[in-house]
Amino acid sequence: MTAVQSPAPKKASRLKGRDPTTVEPSKPKIIVYGPPGVGKTWAAIEFPNVYYIDTEGGADLAHYRKKLAAAGASYMGPEDGSLDFATVIDQVQALATESHDHKTLVIDSFSKMFNNQITITQEKMAKAGVEDAFGASKKEAIQYTRRLIAWMNKLDMNVILIHHQKSQWKDGKEIGVTFDGWEKMEYELHLAVRVVKNGPNRLAYIGKTRLEQFPGDTNFPWSFKEFAARWGLDIINSASKTANVATPEQLTEYRDLVLKNKIAPEVLDKWASAGDPDLLDQAVMEKRLEWLRIQAKAAVQP
Repeated sequence: MTAVQSPAPKKASRLKGRDPTTVEPSKPKIIVYGPPGVGKTWAAIEFPNVYYIDTEGGADLAHYRKKLAAAGASYMGPEDGSLDFATVIDQVQALATESHDHKTLVIDSFSKMFNNQITITQEKMAKAGVEDAFGASKKEAIQYTRRLIAWMNKLDMNVILIHHQKSQWKDGKEIGVTFDGWEKMEYELHLAVRVVKNGPNRLAYIGKTRLEQFPGDTNFPWSFKEFAARWGLDIINSASKTANVATPEQLTEYRDLVLKNKIAPEVLDKWASAGDPDLLDQAVMEKRLEWLRIQAKAAVQP
């Protein structure tokens, strides 16, 4: 009699895809730009529970202070370090990882902070006698911007980055206007809109977009009410959740073990491609730590 063989156990799949209907809708991360005085800031601080980072010191005016106070907003100005990229990134990291009541982050303006960093770099290069060629003075500002965006992607808040407006050129001819900042930023966020004043009205002209409720080459009244109606008030007004990133204890152990172990270059390259350690999910970091602990034990065995 032939023995009946049990079916081989099914191998666990490494596929991470899931039912798209279970994916939670994200909160808006947008660029707003335009000339001075068109209401970019006024509508932005109508968003719920604003954490307002003022790089220009303009919100110390009485009508802005009154509106911010009435909305229960928190304010961070130049005297608090709003022009320093590292300080602002630290604030975004805190907003992403700590419990708080804020729902919206506004940086006004990002252009000021970005261009201030370029000036700092240019001064350092000039003192060192280094020529500012091929946009070298922008590299540090772009690196900071990339890290800021990485933390913004971990941030469960509405984000509005207000920019100045500048001329757009091609082949020596002015072809229009765009936002003043890192040119590739619009590809990293959901939406870029240019606000203009049309009589008593403010209109937001949609540029780069990935959203069907904000079709390209159209416009809408620039107001929180209109934006929320299109995006979804329930999403914009929902409480912020803390990001599940590596804990300080995990990061301390990770750095200690990396120093103690001789890690193969190909492993370090793989880890580098996954992003900065402090941006990793706790579970991912724990797997990395388990591997490092095993390496450390093997290294001390006789």
